[in-house]
Amino acid sequence: MSGYIEAQLVILCLSTIYAYGIFLPAASGQLNLGAAGFITLGAYASAWFNSIDGLGLPIWLSIILAMLFTGIISFAISFPILRTRGVYMVLATFAFAEVVSGLAINMEFVGGAAGFPVDGHVSVLTIVPVTLAVIFFSFYLMSTRFGLSLRSIHDDENVATLFGVNIRYAKVAAFTIGAMLMSLGGSLYGHHYNYVEAQTFNVLLSIYILLYVLMGGTQTAWGQSLVLHSLLSFQK
Repeated sequence: MSGYIEAQLVILCLSTIYAYGIFLPAASGQLNLGAAGFITLGAYASAWFNSIDGLGLPIWLSIILAMLFTGIISFAISFPILRTRGVYMVLATFAFAEVVSGLAINMEFVGGAAGFPVDGHVSVLTIVPVTLAVIFFSFYLMSTRFGLSLRSIHDDENVATLFGVNIRYAKVAAFTIGAMLMSLGGSLYGHHYNYVEAQTFNVLLSIYILLYVLMGGTQTAWGQSLVLHSLLSFQK
């Protein structure tokens, strides 16, 4: 495999993981423009857990801990954020991403504005299977009762409540799981390129990912395959 093809494949895989992270909350009607924030959290947390100056943990454990760390934060902020709707939720998640970026730039123990080097390396041979696992997981999740609940909330929250769906639980769970998937993508990014800086994960990245999901469809996991076509066209 040539270096160019490998680089494009990595970009496609990471973008697919990001897209499914946005897709899960979007399936219940949540428009999340904070993808860059969760990706940043995953990238920096995993890099620090793995670094000698940090905890010096193995790569796989660093990635898992980074996902848990992001999951805890997303769970905590989901309650105030999910009180908003429509454009107000878009603005709230966008504000969260900007806060994370600002914190990362001003924290010297993770390199500040200069960025943070990542010790452990993850190759494309690891990223591709992980991406496939994320795709299968998303398809499975949407085929369960939980996935049906998300679709019902998207269609009509009042009717979903009448049928016994816990609206708040479903939305918080979707928001948290989606954030953890984006954190996974951010961790893989950092360990593949061996360097992270907050400026890489900007608002344009969040917009592109949300657009991929909206164009692919928020009610079917199949629609996220549009990410591949869109990215290929964009790269050309």
